[in-house]
Amino acid sequence: MLTHLHISNFAIVRALEIEWHAGMTTITGETGAGKSISLDALALCLGERADGTVVRPGTDKADFVATFDISNLPAAQHWLQNQDLAMGNECIVRRVVGSEGRSRGYINGVQVPAQQLKLLGQLLLSIHGQHAHQLLLKSDHQRQLLDAFADHPALLASVKQHWKSWQQLKQEYQELQKSQQQREAQRQLLEYQVAELDQFAPQADEFSALENEHQRLSHSAQLIESSQQCLQLLSDSDDGNVLSLLRLAAHQISDACAIDSKLGSVDQMLQEALVQVDEASRELRRYGERVDIDPERLSEIDNRLGQWLTLSRKHQVPNDQLALHHQHLSSQLLQLAGDDERLNELDLAIAQAARQYSETAATLTEQRQQAALELSCKIAASMADLSMHNARFQIEVQTLALDKANAQGLDHIEFIVSTNPGQPLQPMHKVASGGELSRISLAVQVILADKVTTPTLIFDEVDVGISGPVAAGVGRLLRQLGSATQVICVTHLPQVASQGHQQMYVEKYTDGIHTETRMRNLNDDERVQEIARLLAGENVSASAIANARELLCTP
Repeated sequence: MLTHLHISNFAIVRALEIEWHAGMTTITGETGAGKSISLDALALCLGERADGTVVRPGTDKADFVATFDISNLPAAQHWLQNQDLAMGNECIVRRVVGSEGRSRGYINGVQVPAQQLKLLGQLLLSIHGQHAHQLLLKSDHQRQLLDAFADHPALLASVKQHWKSWQQLKQEYQELQKSQQQREAQRQLLEYQVAELDQFAPQADEFSALENEHQRLSHSAQLIESSQQCLQLLSDSDDGNVLSLLRLAAHQISDACAIDSKLGSVDQMLQEALVQVDEASRELRRYGERVDIDPERLSEIDNRLGQWLTLSRKHQVPNDQLALHHQHLSSQLLQLAGDDERLNELDLAIAQAARQYSETAATLTEQRQQAALELSCKIAASMADLSMHNARFQIEVQTLALDKANAQGLDHIEFIVSTNPGQPLQPMHKVASGGELSRISLAVQVILADKVTTPTLIFDEVDVGISGPVAAGVGRLLRQLGSATQVICVTHLPQVASQGHQQMYVEKYTDGIHTETRMRNLNDDERVQEIARLLAGENVSASAIANARELLCTP
């Protein structure tokens, strides 16, 4: 709840310190004194748009500091922890607005954007202006009120999740269907390409192997001739060859080595050379026996390479990537086939998701219908307390067709009312006046008080346009609301002001040069005088004082 508010240099406020208490606090004062000044300051402190015109003339900045006790507000505590702004059970919010129009916001001493102030403010208090009851005419707001009374957040979340899953599946199905014609054309092309490559069957590393074999076969005669000539030089020539000359040289060095051991290394090298030349001769002989002149095989390789080059150009891939490209096209074709299978799977999945959503939404409808009966009775009873004795009230829960479903369920919620005897029940916007709407809205607030997650409710002259017994009923309801949550109410009605657990008075004074607004707590005697002023005007009589005492003694 709100515990303290500091205001400086705001409009006609020079400096103001206000201590706030639990229960219902009423704020009264003369017309034009600035009764709503503290509420405006709170709104600015919690992120409302601000400009330099709010700064008191002659000063350079306006400063607002609001302190809240959040010990009983887990939602605010959780938000602060997630933002790394937590500071125990207290939260201090500050806003500084410069005369040039710029502003700075702080939460627990940390500077934050105004949007952060606004998000936190929604968890700390709720301000209801003179026209806030207009929300009651909106179907979405009516649904939210009914769901708050029914108190089934887990069921609401389940319906929303089932709806989300169902819509995601439908979207995937629609996207696949939209591309089906395109996929069919792509499949026909892929089938042709893959069939062509299947028939050719390129293998990894095959192209380089074919190139090597082609080169060998196309030069086979030259290879045979070269190997035979080399073999003659190495070992087969009768006119002298390398092997016989090496043997002679090795024999001579071996004899010389017996005389001088220093030639041992030369002897060893010659012996090794003999072995190498002899091995080379045998290998050449074997090679010559294996090399064939095979025109038929060469023709086959020529054809294969020609087809390979043609297909590579056709598919615009490097020669050595044709086999990999074949695999890639085959995978794409399989994926297209998988898309068709996915369409069949999605048909079943969508039907199942729709069933799950419908079943959960039906449970939600049942709970809403039960809650609607109970809430209707409670609101009707509160309306009678607010001098709407002949009024009838009902919450209609209409189940929609599945094609009109949404994340909030299958229900259209409508608050219907009849304010005069003989009139049929109709939607509120057709029959309820502003004053009647205000009273119904207040009745709903009181009924939902134990469901409210905002600890501070602020009412800014929501009692405009009512008087007499109605005003007394409004005052009683606000006091009842104050027993469950902190209520701050700006009012001009004595019947409402007298119901407060405490009362504050706003006054304006001037020294002829400057004007200031002050706000102070009233003691018991001062409250009697102020209630009497509200009853009788400036000329307070003894009877007005007696009436004021009576009002204050009958909460």
